[in-house]
Amino acid sequence: MDAEFYTKLAAPAQTKIVLLVLDGLGGLPAEPGGKTELETAHTPNLDRLAAQSKLGLSQPAGPGVTVGSGPGHLALFGYDPIHYEIGRGALEALGVDFELGADDLAARGNFCTVDAQGCVTDRRAGRLPTEISRSLAEKLRTIRVPGVTFFVEPVKEHRFAFVARAEGLGDALSESDPLKTGVPTLPVRALNPESERAAAYVNAFIEQARLLLAKDSPANMITLRGFNKLPVLPSFSERYGLHAASIAVNGMYRGVSKLAGMDVVPLCGETIEAEFTTLEKYWQEYDFFYLHVKKTDTCGESGDFMGKAAVIEEVDRQIPRLMALQPDVVIVGGDHSSPAVLRSHSWHPVPTLLYSPYVLPDLIETFGERACARGSLGVFPATHILPLALANARRISKYGA
Repeated sequence: MDAEFYTKLAAPAQTKIVLLVLDGLGGLPAEPGGKTELETAHTPNLDRLAAQSKLGLSQPAGPGVTVGSGPGHLALFGYDPIHYEIGRGALEALGVDFELGADDLAARGNFCTVDAQGCVTDRRAGRLPTEISRSLAEKLRTIRVPGVTFFVEPVKEHRFAFVARAEGLGDALSESDPLKTGVPTLPVRALNPESERAAAYVNAFIEQARLLLAKDSPANMITLRGFNKLPVLPSFSERYGLHAASIAVNGMYRGVSKLAGMDVVPLCGETIEAEFTTLEKYWQEYDFFYLHVKKTDTCGESGDFMGKAAVIEEVDRQIPRLMALQPDVVIVGGDHSSPAVLRSHSWHPVPTLLYSPYVLPDLIETFGERACARGSLGVFPATHILPLALANARRISKYGA
């Protein structure tokens, strides 16, 4: 997508767009010939909306490519995720309103569990309660290494944002998370000469963390991944002329939307129902709303097939509230797929729905992977979603004479 081209065509209008993102929405059957999580869920409201919409399957970064949530969201927001490569660290830090500076190196941290041999037995320390994570973060804040200042900010459950501040830190670093159990955590390696000093600082921090947490259970160790410094994106307002609001509970998603220039609005609560209450509260103040639901991905990564279906059903019950606001355009989709059968993100295209009075509906009366495969949008790049939304919101002017 040529973003500059669309920027030139952006036109003002009194219309409202809602991008509803069910994180990790796409799935697979639990057994051959069965239904996916989305197809299993009872979704009368989404099905009714699907019958009035165009359907398709979106690809965040290309065929066969499994993406993280950062690239997946950038694509949904209309940014080329290959061009704008953003580590998760900066997104986590921005998501908890940490003011990243030019000399700051950020990473996403996990509290984890290791055995007596130092092998990882649980990458998320049982998703320990956030209040325990906060107390452990206080411990980590006592770590001192000459020449660098560290910051540790709890995010939610086992996650925290890690920041190292010193002049001239490179961010080309490997990750300490082995991404599987039964093996030790990894030393952080510099991937270029400019990052060697940063690697030494980070490894010193990790070693002190290991000693500090040795007697804590289940969170007796940490992992760090997604190292990067503060990137710069063209703002959503500059690029598309949209006054955008972000409604998200988890830090990373608040961070990526903030990086795009959206206003991260205060939540009315952390439940799915409360997120829709927040949407209603701010409806008159913005013309674009990004509403993020995390639990679909959480269940997918945990292998909880029926739990993921239940979350989708919970979202479905809120759809009448969304439609009662009379949005001009609604997109329902996801940033990537997270099939419960794989317990991870995957490369499978994501079911996507585009509603507006100006679409010619596909008249497909269900919202699911196989239904979307029959839709007129076909299998398409996720970066096309926003231009289609803008056009249907009458926010793209005519090109040429």
